[in-house]
Amino acid sequence: MNKAFTKESEQEEDEELDAPTLPVGTHNYMTRKGFTQLKAELDNLLRVERPEVVQVVSWAASNGDRSENGDYIYGKRRLREIDRRIRFLIKRLESASVVDPEEQQTLDQVFFGATVRVCDEDGEESKYQIVGVDEANASDGRISWISPMAKALLKAREGDTVKVPTPAGARELDVLEIRYI
Repeated sequence: MNKAFTKESEQEEDEELDAPTLPVGTHNYMTRKGFTQLKAELDNLLRVERPEVVQVVSWAASNGDRSENGDYIYGKRRLREIDRRIRFLIKRLESASVVDPEEQQTLDQVFFGATVRVCDEDGEESKYQIVGVDEANASDGRISWISPMAKALLKAREGDTVKVPTPAGARELDVLEIRYI
């Protein structure tokens, strides 16, 4: 059967663009900056990218034979990707609980939004900010509040030693500094 008459794989329809999942029954905590970034991405998809792709698909469809029309086939696929991302962003933003780190009352303890400077057993220092799952980027030092590292750091105070489970075994980290910025 010609591919033009078959449906794309069901897996493609169901996957959520490699999105991190939230534990059942938890809030979707995120910083104001993360919320603003997701909202800006949604706005860009709705106002810029989607209309451009719709225009290309419409033009390609008017050219006739759609079965071998690359612009039409690619455009429809890109439109599905955009629509899937839009649905995902709307769900994430609707379920978001925005937490402003600057409004934290207990500044001597690690909570969501804290930037924590730690030192490992080898004396190597690292800095991590605890953020929402959609904002996490380990290479920038932003870790998700549901990650093992963040869970180990939560409620710690300066001077505490925490154990972080890793695949190679537990690591001990000394908490050197806690800031809310």
